[in-house]
Amino acid sequence: MPPRTPAEWLAFMPGRVEQTLLGYDVARDEIITLCDDCRRERFYGAVVNPTHVRFAVERLAGSNAKVITVIGFPLGANTKAVKVYETRDALAKGAQEFDMVINVAALTHGYRDFVREEVREVVTAAEGRPVKTIVECGALTFDQKRVAVELAVEAGAAFVKTSTGFGPGGATEEDIRFLRRVAGNRVRLKASGGIRSYERAVNLIEAGADRVGTSSGVVIMEGLRFAAKVGRLGGAVLTG
Repeated sequence: MPPRTPAEWLAFMPGRVEQTLLGYDVARDEIITLCDDCRRERFYGAVVNPTHVRFAVERLAGSNAKVITVIGFPLGANTKAVKVYETRDALAKGAQEFDMVINVAALTHGYRDFVREEVREVVTAAEGRPVKTIVECGALTFDQKRVAVELAVEAGAAFVKTSTGFGPGGATEEDIRFLRRVAGNRVRLKASGGIRSYERAVNLIEAGADRVGTSSGVVIMEGLRFAAKVGRLGGAVLTG
């Protein structure tokens, strides 16, 4: 299959972008801007903290953009009961997808059954809505990343997500390629953390990511519009 042209990427990218705003001091006006950007750019969805879910749902009413929230964010160290409650509460407020931070310490210290059951209970609480397991790749060995994928599949998660954006490192092409080799088509992948240009987004999707989580979606689209105008992608886009 030949590489996508800049114009094809311009049409393809919006449905892969989850525009994200997860700071600790986010103002209501910033949520308005986030939602309006999602509507205008036709992004897949808006990722907000649980406290902003209801407002984002109201702001995005009538659009195709999904409201996505985070569970156990950003450390994943909440108890299982708290994560389940967060999921049910956000679902009741209108959230449509859930990005759940796994208990990374439980994974790294070998408590696989605990991680699997925690994810399974959140998946159950989501009542059929997609759950993404945030595994914090920058904190894991490759063997631990492999185990994280297998546990996510076994527990019924829809996606594995690379990073919170608050931990060590962000999304890398190396991690996405590795996760894709392990996952095959059993689970989808979301790249997140440090994606601030269209070149990075393109490279991660080419490496195997199904979605990208970023606070720079508008910048990405502006870059792609320029690339389409001049008829070529930037030199930082990897080919072959």
